[in-house]
Amino acid sequence: MLSSRLLSVALVTALLPAAAAAQNTLSIGLGPQSAPSYFGSSENETSLTGAFSIQELNFGPLSLGGSEGGTAQGFGFAASVRFIGERSGAEYSELAGTETIDAALELGGGLTYTADNFYVFALARKGVTGHDALVGELGADAIYRPSAPVELRVGPRFFFGDDEYAQQYFGVTAAEAAEAGNGNTLTAYNAKGGLLSQGIEASASYAFSEDWGLTGTVRYEEFANDAADSPIVQQGSDNATTASVLVTRRFSF
Repeated sequence: MLSSRLLSVALVTALLPAAAAAQNTLSIGLGPQSAPSYFGSSENETSLTGAFSIQELNFGPLSLGGSEGGTAQGFGFAASVRFIGERSGAEYSELAGTETIDAALELGGGLTYTADNFYVFALARKGVTGHDALVGELGADAIYRPSAPVELRVGPRFFFGDDEYAQQYFGVTAAEAAEAGNGNTLTAYNAKGGLLSQGIEASASYAFSEDWGLTGTVRYEEFANDAADSPIVQQGSDNATTASVLVTRRFSF
């Protein structure tokens, strides 16, 4: 543990001289979120969520994002983190007989491109706890700024997962189907990966100052392909609505 920390400090120390002459900007957000209890659930639960993005990065020859202290434009890098809560058949009667799925943490990132009136991104993540599957997201936003502190965005979203991910969250084993009870309709099902959901996301942001802001986001998505055909989704809901309100803080160095 100590050696890894020392290595991190050494790496940052080595990069600081190259970054000193250029601006680097990142943004962190934190706030409440309402989301389905699990993938395919017809009920929502409220929890804490967060967001992290690198808006501008300059380390030596590497330069991503904008400059001159304005809105970062051009190519950029976005870190991507997602936490998925535990799913237990003992907690949800409609999932009786299914094995408990441990909480999962996914880490990754991807490329973004920002212009005056649009934004495009491609992200990939890998599970580091709970599962070790690969997932990906593609999306784009149209951007409208009716006034200086206000920014509105809306655009499509596409979510992909590999076979392991699809089976873990949308598949039903023969043993689980045999144990199903309480009148649920779970049958054995082998889910394959690919495009698992598609939808649209809209957000509104207000900047209180250059560094502090508030962002409200609503995302509606429908399950697709093997996810849509899952017995878990069929007895629950084939769509999901997620809403969040984040207080954001921008850091520049």
